[in-house]
Amino acid sequence: MSEPMSLHPPTERRRPRTLALELVASIGERIRDGQLAPGTKLPTEAAIMAEFAVSRTVVREAISRLQASGLVETRHGIGTFVLGLGEAPGFRIAPEQVATLHDVIAMLELRIGVETEAAALAAQRRTEADLTAMRAALAEVTAAIEAGRDAVEADFHFHLAIARATGNHHFAELIGTLGRTIIPRSRLDGQSTPEQEQERRHYLRRVNAEHDSICDAIAAGDPEAARAAMRTHLANSRERRRRMGGG
Repeated sequence: MSEPMSLHPPTERRRPRTLALELVASIGERIRDGQLAPGTKLPTEAAIMAEFAVSRTVVREAISRLQASGLVETRHGIGTFVLGLGEAPGFRIAPEQVATLHDVIAMLELRIGVETEAAALAAQRRTEADLTAMRAALAEVTAAIEAGRDAVEADFHFHLAIARATGNHHFAELIGTLGRTIIPRSRLDGQSTPEQEQERRHYLRRVNAEHDSICDAIAAGDPEAARAAMRTHLANSRERRRRMGGG
């Protein structure tokens, strides 16, 4: 039950932005029809990448969606295993549940409770590979900001990398389940005037400076500094949202 089972790529491809959903559908179908039984270990990321001709990002997105659906679970350092059907987690926050200022602030309060401790654990347990992933995500954020693009995806990758660096798969699974809804900044995107664009970039640069402080503390192996930097970042985000909402 614990050996990896080979997957077979779908016969048709849609546009690149749908690849993760196609991969989810393909693996989900095999779970539902019994080809991937509960307890079966999925192939490695590299094997799925090679078989489906997709990027690591696509594979991780697909696995994250499968985790959120309760179909699989990832055990840190071991692999990803099929849970089967009817085991979806009871806790989930859908995008429509983060629709108001009150909802966004409530999400940030939850994150303060979870991610401050995750940052402290990451400072104690992170590997060089974890630090590389964090720094790569921050480089993505910087590039997106300077290019005037949406930085939400890269921001999410940074926080997910910290959760993974805890060495406790529950943190990574929770952040993966919450998904990009944890990043409330998307509402600022789409502003069109030069003044608004300048304000947006200034805002995002300030946010990313807070990210840098978190990463530096984790890299230094200082759990108290990492905890404080994450709490400052999320508390600042909460206050920024309150000011934007007039509350």
